[in-house]
Amino acid sequence: MHSMVRPGDTRNTTEVFIFMLIYGILDVREIDQTLVSYIWVYMKWRDPDIHWDPDEFCGITYLVLPADLLWKPDLMIEEMMQKDKAPQSPYVTLNSTGYVVDVNYLMVVSTCKMQVYQFPFDVQSCNLSFKSIIYTDDGITFDVIGNNELLTKWTLEDIGNQYEWLFLNLTVNKTTLNTHGFTQSRIVYTITMKRHSALYIANFLVPILFFFCLDLASFLISDSGGEKLSFKVTVLLAVTVMQLILNDILPSSSDRLPLIAVFCIGIFGLMMISLLETILVMYLIDRDSDSEGNNADKCLNVKKWTHCASVCNVSDEPPSEVLSLGKEDKRSQLMEESDSLEKLPDELSEAVKALSLLLSRKEERTPDYWTRVAKKLDIIFFFVYVIVSALFLVVIFSKWMNANHE
Repeated sequence: MHSMVRPGDTRNTTEVFIFMLIYGILDVREIDQTLVSYIWVYMKWRDPDIHWDPDEFCGITYLVLPADLLWKPDLMIEEMMQKDKAPQSPYVTLNSTGYVVDVNYLMVVSTCKMQVYQFPFDVQSCNLSFKSIIYTDDGITFDVIGNNELLTKWTLEDIGNQYEWLFLNLTVNKTTLNTHGFTQSRIVYTITMKRHSALYIANFLVPILFFFCLDLASFLISDSGGEKLSFKVTVLLAVTVMQLILNDILPSSSDRLPLIAVFCIGIFGLMMISLLETILVMYLIDRDSDSEGNNADKCLNVKKWTHCASVCNVSDEPPSEVLSLGKEDKRSQLMEESDSLEKLPDELSEAVKALSLLLSRKEERTPDYWTRVAKKLDIIFFFVYVIVSALFLVVIFSKWMNANHE
């Protein structure tokens, strides 16, 4: 019989038994939502056209034959994205009862929809579905060998590389697939694994919490200079860099916003509000400084006007005393200036004195008013900031821990 033709009567169904074990979890790519695994597949079916009595053939119970000599089921993995690069076994085993055994090692790159809501404390379940490419369930039916407990036990014994994951269990389920009116038998293996989160905690979560603690400590820096503002901006930029790193890890097609993204956005938002509060406090302090500078300029002008008024009062002295201070050739000029000063009203000195008294009373009434307001605002904001931050962290970490039970 030709090796490309299904053996036996075409009206009968060929039953194919499948057994799979995981030998290694090579890679899990969250951004591409793919799983790279190394698996061992055992497949057995019966060829009714081939059988013999071992007693008649020197006790030979099985033969190892080239795989091209016998028919093989057209097995495929639905989730497989790339052609298998592992070399296929060129041989199959044929025993005296007509059962053919085919064993292969496969490196499978398969799609796996990642649930990253709990990242990096997530548990992933990826499927490997075996079915025929062409045959319906009238031609080929698939059945499983072993149960879930046996599959998990043997996989734990044989698995080697697990990348950054901890293998939990391997389950199998037999289903029927209906595609455009054709039904096909299908075997679905589900690989359940848990991420090792220690590395992400040490390299991602803890640094962000350290940056947040630095932001809290920045309240001890004086608001008079610009050091506090530049320090807060630097810490905020550091958190932004961490968010960019996170964006390269998590897939953009997630059904729910991951809790770690909520954590980063919340920390970033709190630190941004803290930065805005620092800008407001520095503005209020600078407002006092500007008002002091304006008062100083006003006082300087008042002094000038007072000096001018005093000069006007000097004009009441005898002209002979003024003329004695100058040279002889400038006597006429000094006489003209004294005559012009005599024309200023006497009320000018009184107006300058009243203005000076008004400014002094205003300074006594509100010295450093905005600075005191800024300090009170800074203290109140610090306590509110600490309380809100503590509540946010408690809620986010409780959601993280309880997400498995939702």
